[in-house]
Amino acid sequence: MEDAAPDPTRIIAIRHGETDWNAAARIQGHTDIALNARGLEQARLAAAALADEPVAAVYASDLRRAWQTAEAIAAHHGLPVERDPALRERRFGAFEGHSFAALEPLHPELCSRWRHRDPDFAAPGGETLRDFAARAQAALLRIADRHPGQLIVVAVHGGVLDAFYRAATGQDLQAPRSFELRNAAFNRLLYAQGRLSLIGWADTAHLEAALNEHVA
Repeated sequence: MEDAAPDPTRIIAIRHGETDWNAAARIQGHTDIALNARGLEQARLAAAALADEPVAAVYASDLRRAWQTAEAIAAHHGLPVERDPALRERRFGAFEGHSFAALEPLHPELCSRWRHRDPDFAAPGGETLRDFAARAQAALLRIADRHPGQLIVVAVHGGVLDAFYRAATGQDLQAPRSFELRNAAFNRLLYAQGRLSLIGWADTAHLEAALNEHVA
């Protein structure tokens, strides 16, 4: 008799809260930027919304904006945050700290390759899209494999979420992005038998409810 397949791992993947560089449209990459006041509030709201979920483990990139978001969630469950450098954002090298709008006149060819999602493009001193996506996707599968039948939270970055979405849907790396990557939104995935599937994406109800309360 064959062994039964392990129960699936449920994953809530969340982009970190807002930073000042997000607000200014500056490229962050591996630059270690902390959450701003709005980002801290978004992390608090995300944590409150997940307070009653049976979260078994909380993982995060080791960059501050991600683990600050994760810490708010983990605190509700008495859990540590497991920091994993493999969950970092894509490295953009010399482009970090600049906006795309500022870079495009200076590096039109490179920026065109970036805009068209050339999988072998890397900014000077940076990572190719192909290598980055492979790193991020492998990290999520490795983590999910540790938690059959459990719910885990993974706090990461916009580019990392892009890689997760494509792994779960089979969408090519070069396909134009047709989905949102909102700060502190909930993105739900399922991992079973070595594969990811998409359950829900870009859920911001917990953030919008608070915004409506302030407006009322």
